[in-house]
Amino acid sequence: MLFRRLIVACALSCALAPAMAGEILVSGAASLTNAFKDLAAQYQAAHPDTQVLTTFGASDVVLRQIIEGAPADVFASADQKAMDKAVAAKAVDPASRVDFVRNEVVLVVPVDNPGNIQSLKDLSGAKVQRIALGNPDSVPVGRYTREALQQAGAWDDVQARQILGQNVRQVLSYVERGEVDAGFVFATDAAIMKDKVKLIQTVDTPTPVVYPIALVQRDGRAREAAAFLDYVVSPAGQAILAQYGFAKP
Repeated sequence: MLFRRLIVACALSCALAPAMAGEILVSGAASLTNAFKDLAAQYQAAHPDTQVLTTFGASDVVLRQIIEGAPADVFASADQKAMDKAVAAKAVDPASRVDFVRNEVVLVVPVDNPGNIQSLKDLSGAKVQRIALGNPDSVPVGRYTREALQQAGAWDDVQARQILGQNVRQVLSYVERGEVDAGFVFATDAAIMKDKVKLIQTVDTPTPVVYPIALVQRDGRAREAAAFLDYVVSPAGQAILAQYGFAKP
């Protein structure tokens, strides 16, 4: 009898205890920081039992962390090359891969524009000493920038003055603090600092700036991860991304 009462009491206590909140671990490109934090908050508001934890950095760096065992359920890259590497390393489920937003590369300068830069052509001027861009070896915005400048015939002038950033937000910070004469960032990053950096021009990139997202391939992946990915590409998710300047792919 006593044993039966203990079983009943345990069942009641388990039924009354709050359910453990599910966790979705999202790793994404640095340029997605503000938008994805908002997406996470809105998703959690609609799913109170789920917590979305985010981490951001250069896409290649984030991917390397995932490959080396850092826990993640969703990977969002700022370019196709990083996602191609993820597929090749079997770090993501290729069937879940989908393009979800489009962006642009822009040339920005500090608000006082000390180099009097008005276009790409001015980057070869004597007053221009330091130009920031993402490291093309590991940062998508750097890869887009290099391709664009090579196409425009301006790569040699910029490379001679380059200051490499480890992610797009570091490049933006260099420009915002006036540590460089100019920099190349995504349009969405320039928009969040529009009172501290001046947009000079949009840069024509040979490769469209399209971001892919996919589910990470790992044991123990959160069951809710697919639902979050679906939310990102849904009209509601796309509306939030549009508020941060991202366009549909």
